[in-house]
Amino acid sequence: MTKTYDREEKKQFYKLVFRLVLPMALQNLINVGVTSTSVIMLGKVGETSLSAASLAGQVQFIMTLVFFGLTSGAAVLTAQYWGKNDIRTIEKVLAITMRFALVVAVIFTAAALLIPESIMRIYTLEEAVIKEGVQYLRIIGISYIFVAITMIYLNIMRSVERVIISTVVYLVSLIINVILNSIFIFGLFGLEPMGVRGAALATLIARISELILVWFYAKKMNQEVRFHIKDFFIKDRILMKDFLTFAIPVMLNELIWGVGTSTNAAIIGHLGSPVVAANSVTQVTRQLAMVVAFGVANATAIIIGKAIGEQKEELAKLYAKRFIRLTFLLGVVGAGVILFVSRIAQSQLTLSQDAKSYLNFMMFVMSYFVIGQAYNTTMVVGIFRAGGDTNFGLILDILTLWGCSILFGALAAFVWKLPVPVVYMIIMSDEIIKIPLTTLHYKSFKWVRNVMH
Repeated sequence: MTKTYDREEKKQFYKLVFRLVLPMALQNLINVGVTSTSVIMLGKVGETSLSAASLAGQVQFIMTLVFFGLTSGAAVLTAQYWGKNDIRTIEKVLAITMRFALVVAVIFTAAALLIPESIMRIYTLEEAVIKEGVQYLRIIGISYIFVAITMIYLNIMRSVERVIISTVVYLVSLIINVILNSIFIFGLFGLEPMGVRGAALATLIARISELILVWFYAKKMNQEVRFHIKDFFIKDRILMKDFLTFAIPVMLNELIWGVGTSTNAAIIGHLGSPVVAANSVTQVTRQLAMVVAFGVANATAIIIGKAIGEQKEELAKLYAKRFIRLTFLLGVVGAGVILFVSRIAQSQLTLSQDAKSYLNFMMFVMSYFVIGQAYNTTMVVGIFRAGGDTNFGLILDILTLWGCSILFGALAAFVWKLPVPVVYMIIMSDEIIKIPLTTLHYKSFKWVRNVMH
């Protein structure tokens, strides 16, 4: 009887995982599609345009990580309140998160529009790359406020198992982006070719379309969890304290990780445009390889958070064990994807011989990097945060990313003057160093906490 129950329970678990992961994986794939179409098309234009868009994109990369940190912190609350079926509190959390995100978006927009050249000089000293990057930032910066509203709303909806809407919104955005990228970058239908400015304009229009779709869904279709303007000004001291307790460490964690990753991009940016171009392709391929693994990490947070909210802590531990096995398998699959894409990229992109040589080695390094990243992301973003443990990831990134890979990567590049492949291996070492630390923390079970009052 017990075995029959176990089989049935396991079957229901994997059905739920599939129902959550499939749309989130599709959404991640679509987001990668938006980035990769620009990389492919600008790669056809030339290394300078590709490098400029890649380095300028670091601004939005850091900003979206702040948003992801806010929503991940909020999801600690929303997933557990979802288990308790407390919809009104979830609506308040949505409004509080949106309030913080809009402030951040305004700051980043001002920076992109007012000091684009100063931003570009952080990442490169090549004047041609800086010039094109400035053009890109002055257009794309307008989209940041649209990104804030869309991303916060969709991520909060995802934490209460409303995952289909994100897929629909980003699919429409991808289609618009691909069509307009083709027209603007290459100058189809008699238009003047716009190059990197065309890529930025296409993305801006796609972001506006996302906001329109989200507004329609929130206003006309979502009758359960509503967004109320009045909640923007609500004062709930206990809830705000809980939000800050969980959201701030996660936001700092994502910011430290994001700035660290961006610092790595700056180190690479000072090694020359062939290295930057090769790294741009490698990073998009990494995102492609991780689409399902990231979906599993997000599903982990939802399912474990809900189980803890329902006071089922032993079940949460069982779910965690299953997710770890699944994510390791997906990491290995991701490594295979990278090695496969490596061969195609070598022949299809207009890159110099140096860039192709760097690309080949970077893809090899990335093939084992993604196994570590898949494992650590499910641990930190999925399991630990779902249990209310939002501090461990912050400490982990300070030690491994800043204390190891960035520190020694910078020394290797600028002091020891080591070859580019050696520098790249050091920069990409943090996820491997994390594995034993996340494993030990998982086995301690200190991450299992009920955060509801």
